Amino acid sequence: MPAGSIEKMKYALSYGADAVYLGLSDFSLRALRKGELIDETNLSRSVRIAESLQKKVYCTLNIFAYDDDIKKLYQTLDIIKDAKPHALIISDFGIFRIVRKYLADIDIHISTQTNTLNSEAVKFYRDLGASRVILARELSYKQIEKIRKEVADIELETFIHGAQCMAYSGRCLLSDYLTQGKRKANQGLCAQACRWSYKLVEETRPEQYYEIVEDDKGSHIMSTKDLCLVKHVRELSQLGIDSLKVEGRTKSLYYVSGVAKAYRKVLDGVLSADDAYLELKKTGNRGFTQGFFLGDNNSTSYSYDISKGLAGADFLGIFQEKTGDNTYKLLMKNKVLLNDKVEIITPNYSTGAVVTRIEHPKKGEIDTANTNDEINLTFDCETKDWVCESNWALLRTKGIKECF
Repeated sequence: MPAGSIEKMKYALSYGADAVYLGLSDFSLRALRKGELIDETNLSRSVRIAESLQKKVYCTLNIFAYDDDIKKLYQTLDIIKDAKPHALIISDFGIFRIVRKYLADIDIHISTQTNTLNSEAVKFYRDLGASRVILARELSYKQIEKIRKEVADIELETFIHGAQCMAYSGRCLLSDYLTQGKRKANQGLCAQACRWSYKLVEETRPEQYYEIVEDDKGSHIMSTKDLCLVKHVRELSQLGIDSLKVEGRTKSLYYVSGVAKAYRKVLDGVLSADDAYLELKKTGNRGFTQGFFLGDNNSTSYSYDISKGLAGADFLGIFQEKTGDNTYKLLMKNKVLLNDKVEIITPNYSTGAVVTRIEHPKKGEIDTANTNDEINLTFDCETKDWVCESNWALLRTKGIKECF
């Protein structure tokens, strides 16, 4: 699972991930701005937290590097060496060479940015000393199967869920051009220009704009739907794929928790793929596609009417501590009203509930809990003997609203 911050990392691991990938700001393809970001000062602490849970941390060094980046990497080598992440994810041969020379005890995973599509390329990276190759998202199941059969002595990883790039294996210059070089996608600053709404203008009529697709939401002609392979993960596991990967280091704490739980339960055989699919619809998405996996990728993989991910259930709050009988202190993420029907989710269980009391620390009993309030909520739970694991519990709206 992705770890965009230490808090998100803890939730991803608690909700079922075996490992997380995270990036140092100067060498990662995701520039993050919120939460306790993982950087040179706390990389070691992040690894130790994961290890205390018997989980792993993979550190991304997968930018397309210039000489100035290489200089920064030399200055960061000791920090990485001391932190001892379980692997480094790399796409640049220059970075690969430095890591092999100075961080030889750390495994190397080849990034999906290298767009590895065939067994000979996998053998090439194996012979260079890589321990794992993260395959390109443009591969079908049959092509992945062939690679696995052809190369049995290296780990393979595939993406199974999350936002997709409309460019080949993420190699895109749209953001660079449309922001005049200020937001370089391959340096971690993608402006997601493919998600913008476009109109057509004819050169001799500069003030007349035409919708490319006529609707009330705009024209998102390059915005792809999100990948969702929850109905195929057991096939991939049985095939011998070593690691299943989810995209989303800029996504919310709720997203990483809900997605990790759904896939974990399917892999463990305690939740059907169909039920997990409904759970995944409750997390942020732009509609789902199986992409190239079935070998028939087409225009239905694009989300022409929207660009922003929408969730089938609203994230309402984070449980902080138990304060009484069926009463808990929460940090609110959205508004909740007295008598609202809600759902409490934890890594192992979930239950429907009704909010029967809202208590503000200064105002006393009130009818509304507002966003960013730290407030006590009392619940009448559908499952009467249900015990809340308040350390990791989250609150969301009940049911699934149709977003697409």
